[in-house]
Amino acid sequence: MAVTPVTAVALRADLLSDTVTRPTRQMRHAMASAEVGDDVFGEDPTVNALESEVAGLLGHEAGLFTPSGSMANQLGLRLHVKPGEELVCDSLAHVVRAELGAAAVFSGISSRTWVASRGLLDAQQPLALMITGAGVYQVNTALVVVENTHNFGGGTVQPIEQIRALRAGTLDRGVRMHLDGARLWNAHIASGVSLSDYGREFDTVSVCLSKGLGAPVGSVLVGSAGAIAEARVWRKRYGGGMRQVGILAAAGRYALAHHVERLADDHTRAARAAAAFSEAAPGCLDPATVQTNILVMDVAGAGWTGARLAAAALVQGVRIYAVGPNLVRLVWHLDVDDEATTAAVDVVTALLRSGPPASD
Repeated sequence: MAVTPVTAVALRADLLSDTVTRPTRQMRHAMASAEVGDDVFGEDPTVNALESEVAGLLGHEAGLFTPSGSMANQLGLRLHVKPGEELVCDSLAHVVRAELGAAAVFSGISSRTWVASRGLLDAQQPLALMITGAGVYQVNTALVVVENTHNFGGGTVQPIEQIRALRAGTLDRGVRMHLDGARLWNAHIASGVSLSDYGREFDTVSVCLSKGLGAPVGSVLVGSAGAIAEARVWRKRYGGGMRQVGILAAAGRYALAHHVERLADDHTRAARAAAAFSEAAPGCLDPATVQTNILVMDVAGAGWTGARLAAAALVQGVRIYAVGPNLVRLVWHLDVDDEATTAAVDVVTALLRSGPPASD
């Protein structure tokens, strides 16, 4: 769905995405004072420290700093799937819904999907979908991709027991696993499961620094030392080689030190809004499913389309995202405090209760 641009509207709350965060004053200071070198030659000490830190947090040997989460994901997919082989993931997964067909375009990867309510993982679904040992008769499955938390599923946290069951089943059949962990930090805070407990179940993991953590740019792909060495070559081929990029890596290091624990505040504010919206328009969402910082609701029962509700909210200074014909998404982040949350709740609740104007 198209994003409504901000023009002359004075925003009271920007809940379009957690990618709209701006670096704090302290983060900008860390960036300005970062020690740098040429990262293509592996000589940027701040990048090297960030890669090592994230790999350690996730229980892996090595890491690779990338300019975007999509690049980190695509490098992970490229490592595991040969041209003509397939990956499987759920039908709402970012890698097939929001990365513009990159796996097919860049790597010749075929994809198949299973349907999962809210993107919630049931290990038996991908295990039943996978095809292995098919020879020249069918496309062989090389990789399962799991997203945690799940963006279009509404911030769903994947159960660790289902991840472990999936890992056991894929190992038995020689299929690898990649975690799109753009918001794994949120899953860790919401569930209490350690980052390493999540990370060690996957062959590669991508995590994003520029969403809830508030850095301006960057993701990290982690895996074995050999896998990351290969990914480094492909990053250069994809145009992702960067020079004195420690200025950006410093923002990521600051975010890891100061912005992970505060994600709980975003979760609390999202839950508060979910309760208010559910009361205003019963059936639009189940508040119990809002586990982290993302809220997705179906507004058709209140008479709205997603686009019309988003446009009406923007007129009143609240920016939200129409992610489907009848769906809107609101995402809490570093720049949405209690005052902004109150504004968003008041505006959207009133619109849900009133319905669209008769002339709309």
